[in-house]
Amino acid sequence: MSHFNFDQQLSDALQLDTSLNLSASISRLALKPPSRMPVSGMGLNRSRSASRASPNLASKPQQFNRSKSPARSKTPTRLGVPEVYNSKKGLNGSDRFIPNRSTTDMEFASHSLVNSEEDTENMSTTQLRRRKLLEENLNVANVSESRILSYKTKAPAAKDGHANNMKILYSAGKPQAPKASNTRQVPSSAEKILDAPDMINDFYLHLIDWSSLNHVAVALGGGMYIWNATDGSILQLFQKEDEQYIASVKWIKEGNVLGVGDSEGSVQLWDVANTKVIRTMRGHQGRIATLDWNLHILASGGREGAIHLHDVRIAEHHVSTLQGHSQEVCGLTWSPDGKHLASGGNDNTVQVWDPAMPRPFHTITEHQSAVKAVSWCPWQRGVLATAGGTVDRTIRIWNTQSMNQLHSLDTGSQVCSIVWNSDYKELISGHGFSNNQLTVWKYPNLTKVADLNGHTSRILLIVKSPDGTTVASVGADETIRLWNVWPQMEKVKKGLVKTGRSHPVSLLAQSIR
Repeated sequence: MSHFNFDQQLSDALQLDTSLNLSASISRLALKPPSRMPVSGMGLNRSRSASRASPNLASKPQQFNRSKSPARSKTPTRLGVPEVYNSKKGLNGSDRFIPNRSTTDMEFASHSLVNSEEDTENMSTTQLRRRKLLEENLNVANVSESRILSYKTKAPAAKDGHANNMKILYSAGKPQAPKASNTRQVPSSAEKILDAPDMINDFYLHLIDWSSLNHVAVALGGGMYIWNATDGSILQLFQKEDEQYIASVKWIKEGNVLGVGDSEGSVQLWDVANTKVIRTMRGHQGRIATLDWNLHILASGGREGAIHLHDVRIAEHHVSTLQGHSQEVCGLTWSPDGKHLASGGNDNTVQVWDPAMPRPFHTITEHQSAVKAVSWCPWQRGVLATAGGTVDRTIRIWNTQSMNQLHSLDTGSQVCSIVWNSDYKELISGHGFSNNQLTVWKYPNLTKVADLNGHTSRILLIVKSPDGTTVASVGADETIRLWNVWPQMEKVKKGLVKTGRSHPVSLLAQSIR
């Protein structure tokens, strides 16, 4: 009979005289997983047990699966919690803060927890060295700013143009480069790629030019090479000795005489057909980074900031010196009518000259870095485009007659040169840091037409083919890429003949001494 008495006492002990008040403890229980609740608690309130337990729970407790338990979908308000509790939920309907595992540094968290109470003063040298290596491997740069738990995703990556490879601090304040508009389709890949080993990576130099006879002159270190774009043949014109190098090249309009400026301050005129030098002209104190022809007058810009005008027909070739720049001249271009000369310098200025006057009649000071890109509009008289380097990155269009700025556009990257096209009424610019692309713009609104990517390093110079359809870009990645930017219009121009094998001797070439 003793075991019957024991069962009766056990039943009386488990029987409850009053119901439980769950409102006082529900907030704490709701944060605990159901599997941690005592099994005997299932009999405290049978109505709750039925909703929280699965149908087979009584017979097979080992099959309990809390991920499938219907009780986890119930809200605390059904168990008597005031409605104020439900109103405090987050915007996403969540009442808990859950760390984001993808943005939480677990390795650093573990390291911080383990070493938070270590006494560094009593550590040995070996222990301190081991601690330092652990912090270096975990990339612990500033412990005070590091977070063990993260409750939101990381900030998105910076947009293109926000920073460049040169880590310019104030480039973050520059506006983003405009996006291209769908005005027309431009081939996005280069039509042909040529290797240019030993190409000098110097922003100020002019190491390529395309002649009217379809020959491309390329300077590679101290070597001068001529590539025939018609049949693909290559000719090495000459090779400089020792550490001398070529700093600039420029074809005469007829295409049979090539002007070459070097690092020693001299200009040579070469008869390419006969592969011989016609004459050498000296006068500069440093290298000659830029050249440009105006009929029989050759303008050369030196490192000392002076511009020399040479009349190649006479023995005393030096006819004038234009002094206006305080640093190296890195851009020269004659206006289409030959009446004015525009020059850009490393002193961040652009000078507009009348060759008959020793001083410039206009000076542009709006640019914030060296100005290499200077180019006249071929169909609008007196319209000049200028652009600056890494710090400036801005294309500006000027009316040189009134000196009003017609347009201004931040391109987002360094500008090395600008080329116009009369048929499409567009211009193309070559860029360096940080995108290394060519960009086609619609004139006069400077709406972006297309970006041409391919160079893996900055573009140093771009030139146009004699028929105006192709643009050649030379980059610091030692490649020359040909881009078919402006295909021929349907109308056929009379007298337009592509040639590349003949070298007609002009009267001007015969008169050079």
